[in-house]
Amino acid sequence: MGRLILLFTLILILYAVLHLLIKDMAPRKKSPRREGEFEELVEDPFCQTYIPKRSAIHRRVFGKDCYFCSEKCLKNYLENRR
Repeated sequence: MGRLILLFTLILILYAVLHLLIKDMAPRKKSPRREGEFEELVEDPFCQTYIPKRSAIHRRVFGKDCYFCSEKCLKNYLENRR
């Protein structure tokens, strides 16, 4: 009976070690942005700089979608449009 428990314990330890080794060898998940893909750039209507669309501040102004690089540009644009 003691040998059976010892054998079971060794198998359990071996399983745990192999599980950790195989887990570390698994390929990592890729980031959503794949290599070679370009991120869409949008132009700030106030300062005319191009910024990545996902990091831009989006507002709909007078029925037109506008993207701004900062709150300061958004504020200045709205003040100058009046």
